[in-house]
Amino acid sequence: MSHTISTSALPPAPRVGVLVWANSIVLAVLTVAFCVYVFPQWWNNPDLSHGLAMPVVVVLLGADVIGRRPGWHPRVNGLLWLACGALALLGFAALGVAGIYAASMEWTHPFVYFTLAIALVSLSAAVALVLASRPIGAVTFNWAAVTILALWLLSVPLPPGSLARLTINLQLWITDHVLGALHLLGIPANQHGNVIVLAQATVGVEEACSGVRSLVSCVFAGLFFSATLVRRPWPRVLLIALAAPLALTMNFLRSLTLTLLANAGVDISGFWHDATGYSVLGITALILGGLALLLGRVSAPPTTPTPPPAVPRSRPRGLLWSLLGVQCAVVALILFFLSGARPPDHNNLPRPDLAALLPATPRGWLVKTETDLQRYSPILRTDAMEQRTYVRPDGDKTIQLTVYLAYWAPGQVPVSLVASHTPDLCWPGAGWEALDRARVTLHLRDQPLPPAEFRRFRNGDFPQNVWFWHLYDGQPINYDPPTDPQSLLKLALHYRFRHGGSQFFVRFSSNQPWAVLAREPLVQEIIHGLQPLGL
Repeated sequence: MSHTISTSALPPAPRVGVLVWANSIVLAVLTVAFCVYVFPQWWNNPDLSHGLAMPVVVVLLGADVIGRRPGWHPRVNGLLWLACGALALLGFAALGVAGIYAASMEWTHPFVYFTLAIALVSLSAAVALVLASRPIGAVTFNWAAVTILALWLLSVPLPPGSLARLTINLQLWITDHVLGALHLLGIPANQHGNVIVLAQATVGVEEACSGVRSLVSCVFAGLFFSATLVRRPWPRVLLIALAAPLALTMNFLRSLTLTLLANAGVDISGFWHDATGYSVLGITALILGGLALLLGRVSAPPTTPTPPPAVPRSRPRGLLWSLLGVQCAVVALILFFLSGARPPDHNNLPRPDLAALLPATPRGWLVKTETDLQRYSPILRTDAMEQRTYVRPDGDKTIQLTVYLAYWAPGQVPVSLVASHTPDLCWPGAGWEALDRARVTLHLRDQPLPPAEFRRFRNGDFPQNVWFWHLYDGQPINYDPPTDPQSLLKLALHYRFRHGGSQFFVRFSSNQPWAVLAREPLVQEIIHGLQPLGL
């Protein structure tokens, strides 16, 4: 909701100097570069499609930030120096961590996106504080400025670990509440993990139906509406607080509707699945916008706002020079990363024969080869997949081992796509309950293997121990980003900020612990064949 501010009531802003323009231009260039960098994620990742509106949001909210307006105009003192210094240092450090961490994998890893967003937000906050200070007043540090900073963090991928935990928790919450609603309606149904078993159909609450997309989009919209349609603090807080529950409620109604349709014999794949998804997003946005309009009307501010305090004639030149120096150092660090980037040496390796890596007729084992993996090709964007399940009786128990392999050529897909389809995210949607997770070092014939990601699942009375490796250019990716600066620096110096490496995904799953599998000649043969790939 807009309101008119009398220009005569405001003290005149001082003339914007060269240092102010220099800081503003460098920050604008960094912001545009970040948008170009993250644009493929906005365009290709449905969970981040709201990011396409981010440039427009910055322009719209920027109109309420630029210039001397009622809001916070801090004094130039020791506290401002300390705050700007801390923010600038955090931004520079986040950029360094992002670049060094990308050295071991790829610039498209979700953790890299997130740390770069932190770098941009920190640096932007430092610049905004200085430009909003009373000697300058080129901008105003108000709610619109805070909203812009917060929305950047909602426009990039979450780190894989955080995303996996959020997705699994939402899947379980949706499944539990849909099952409870079905029982209240008198519809018999059972639950297996995130799968609801009906009398005539089975409905799985997959990761795409968990509500992550609607949750993030709704909070994004709530923040935007709070800055454009609501003018008082407490109504803004109320609007933002209602955004997440509204998103979860609407996604629950969508999941319940699809489950009821499936129970009635309707095929919910395709049209119904997509139509309800887009409808929920649209209806949620309309409800949130209407609520913002209502809160904006009942909380309209006085027609004559309190003008900002008088403006001293002095300027914080030292602070402006220091901030400009930090921004130039950031640009120099980015150029260093770009100049150090090099493609890895692949020696023109041909596409590996994955089927040949998995024995087809091992002695004493019953073998089942998965024949319909190609149905996942559109999602995983590869047709190089192979999976075989081996079963053998061993005394009073049965040993079951499933080995899955997938391959992507250099530059075929970003690391973030492969990382978004790990067992953490995919298995719960098929009815598996996640129990444990860890990063472990396995041994074979007393020789250590590269560190593996370990997960333990259960589907009813059927347990599965899962070990997997995501190999980028022959090196395993750590799904818990390293925080040791020395280790990060070693990665950077060794890999020279490479890009475009080939990727393998190797998964072992079994009803037995690794100590049992490691004694099997079959496992030793498979591991030996995978060693040239980086295992």
